[in-house]
Amino acid sequence: MIFKLETERLILREIEESDLNEMYSLDSNEEVQKYIGNQPISGMDEAYRRIINVKEQYSLYGIGRWAVELKSSKKFIGWSGLKLYTESMNGHRGFYELGYRFLPEYWGYSYATEAANALINYGFSSLNLPTIYAITHFDNIKSQRVLEKVGFVYVETFQHEGELTKWYKIDKN
Repeated sequence: MIFKLETERLILREIEESDLNEMYSLDSNEEVQKYIGNQPISGMDEAYRRIINVKEQYSLYGIGRWAVELKSSKKFIGWSGLKLYTESMNGHRGFYELGYRFLPEYWGYSYATEAANALINYGFSSLNLPTIYAITHFDNIKSQRVLEKVGFVYVETFQHEGELTKWYKIDKN
């Protein structure tokens, strides 16, 4: 699968092993990990395993998280994508979830909103999904604003891995 999606300012593409340093920078950053429930990674081997995991999702499901780079400079600034959840979460199984993670120096420029809009459109038009879900930590107000800005509707709060989490959805219709 070769995936590439372009927006006005961004390119969304498959994450590659050549993104190792950038993935390490992203996933070892305490600010980035604050609301995710993960401890920052401590080594390049962990970043490599995450890249391999994402690439396995591409192979298994034809979908996953994609690198987000600035169109103007080709600089990796984070990732965004649709992930197929095959395990159960909040009473759902086999659903597609929108997610994103960006380096802090790129927060506040609406890159998450731009990528989310493109992925929602892709999910509904190319994948013909009826619904896309999203989750955020209860206290992650900025992420909640992004989701609401692109049309997600808050459904409920639930416990996920010991943390209060907000469940959102957006329907094709």
